[in-house]
Amino acid sequence: MIKVEEETTSRLDTYLAEKLELSRSKIQKLIKEDLVTVNGKNVNGSYQIKLNDEIEINDDLDYEMKVDPENIPLDIVYEDDDLLVINKPSGMVVHPAAGHYTGTLVNALLYHFNIESKDKIRPGIVHRLDKDTSGVMLVAKNEWTHERLSDMISKKEVKRHYLAIVNGLIKHDTGTIDAPIGRDPNNRQQMTVTDINAKDAITHFRVLKQYKENTLLECILETGRTHQIRVHLAYIGYPVNNDPTYCKKKATDFGQMLHSKYIEFNHPRTNKLLSFTVEPPKEFQDKINELEGTMKWAHIY
Repeated sequence: MIKVEEETTSRLDTYLAEKLELSRSKIQKLIKEDLVTVNGKNVNGSYQIKLNDEIEINDDLDYEMKVDPENIPLDIVYEDDDLLVINKPSGMVVHPAAGHYTGTLVNALLYHFNIESKDKIRPGIVHRLDKDTSGVMLVAKNEWTHERLSDMISKKEVKRHYLAIVNGLIKHDTGTIDAPIGRDPNNRQQMTVTDINAKDAITHFRVLKQYKENTLLECILETGRTHQIRVHLAYIGYPVNNDPTYCKKKATDFGQMLHSKYIEFNHPRTNKLLSFTVEPPKEFQDKINELEGTMKWAHIY
């Protein structure tokens, strides 16, 4: 996200071309394809930028950019010659994209490790977590491992479990949400359940605890679409608590209460079964503690 922090009379296309060091024709193409929004709305290239405008560009786009190593601390859960398991904090973007050139996980990886990769923008990244989703992530340290981990994920051979605090009381102990996900035609920065240009998406869930107005869930991904858990839970009427995008209630600065807790896979080189568990961050745990006094019942987790 780019926030306009100075007075300007520039058009949107001119402003972005200068800000992002891209050609004006490329910016105009993005705008025409509804991949650029200002304050959450699609506008045309002649829109006049104003102070405090918030500009978003689809994060899935690749840009020709130089990614610099940055000395950003990382919480390393496991490391060997082929891969890393990292506990990503909430608030960290995984890889550089328009509006997020620095401070990303990739910037940190390039500083601390020698990542061998053909991808200069997303070296080592085999799967992603949303900016405000915390928790365990796999990173490949070389191209051989990257190819094999990516193949394992596509074949559903990597187990990923999440914790989510949702608004509302889910009536069923367990459930499966099988609903295709694609870009929201009314807001290209969001995803939605749709049959138009969508991909299959399956999320399993289990109720762990029920509170007065909230439910703590374990969610298991069968597929890994953008914003999948957040979109699916909002679709069935139980949005992730504090989600700034898919929850109607005003969110605090922390972001959605969604945490990648557990990952399990066979090491691509040794075939040894590996599993890692990472506890939620303080803000997530504080929310649980806040809700404990209203708890109705709980499974052990």
